[in-house]
Amino acid sequence: MKVIDIIDKAKSTVFSFELLPPLKGNDTGRMYQTIESLTDFDPKYINITTHRDELEFKEMEDGTIVKRTVRKRPGTVAIAADIQHKYGIPVVPHILCGGFTKSETEHVLIDLNFLGIENVLALRGDGVKNQHVFKPDPNGHANANELVGQIKDLQKGKYLEPDLKNNTPLDFCIGVAGYPEKHFESPNLDMDLQYLKQKVDTGADYIVTQMFFDNQIYYDFVKKCRDIGITVPIIPGIKPINLKNQLTVLPKIFSIDLPGELANELAKCKNNEEAKRVGTEWAIFQSKDLVANNAPSLHIYTYGIGDNVSEIIKAAF
Repeated sequence: MKVIDIIDKAKSTVFSFELLPPLKGNDTGRMYQTIESLTDFDPKYINITTHRDELEFKEMEDGTIVKRTVRKRPGTVAIAADIQHKYGIPVVPHILCGGFTKSETEHVLIDLNFLGIENVLALRGDGVKNQHVFKPDPNGHANANELVGQIKDLQKGKYLEPDLKNNTPLDFCIGVAGYPEKHFESPNLDMDLQYLKQKVDTGADYIVTQMFFDNQIYYDFVKKCRDIGITVPIIPGIKPINLKNQLTVLPKIFSIDLPGELANELAKCKNNEEAKRVGTEWAIFQSKDLVANNAPSLHIYTYGIGDNVSEIIKAAF
């Protein structure tokens, strides 16, 4: 079932969450434990992240430096298909611009269609580590708007090979990312909103936001989207804080602000256990308010941790 249909048919806020595939060499046990700890709360769909190749440099015994390319979390398509088959819950694999060619993207989308997966989240993704400016693959997309355009072309049966015959349209529900506090590369929020509108006008069916910790920021973001003609559902993304160092790590990595009250309480924490308790209580506070104000879906970024997510959902619904 498509995410947009789930949201349109829902009479109240639904629940969804996001998972990380296991690191290369690890098994899927922990990931499935997270899923099974949350199935009783009736998640309507599950997002599966995708990760580009990374460059690693290793010094050899003779002093030379060897460069190699690795993908630390492979298997998104296989894992997505297995989850949907095993649990009967629609999955939303992420599709990236960064690190992928248009041809590779087309092949992934064909595979997903063969596997009965109807939903994707189209993202630009990050650049290579230590790369100050995002550089697409020479045969890839420069931004998510172009990626959405390729997916929409496939819905019309338009493949990269112009002389292909008997073209089968691939019908996906397309989600895109929104940044209530703006993307860190955008000069201002108004311009960032225009980029978002381009993605929607190109064919995105819904928006899911980056994490935020002040619900008023989300409500203001939704209003600004509506004011410029964005009418698709805007799903809030919630990240429960689990570690004490996330007080400084999250603002740095995601270019977001933590409310003073939350920051002060985290600063008082002596260890990760105390920080996780503060983070859980704050996420419950956020979630209750979002459900009370009829958010279309409560989307939780689990990062593979399910115990406090269960507590949050139980309290919110």
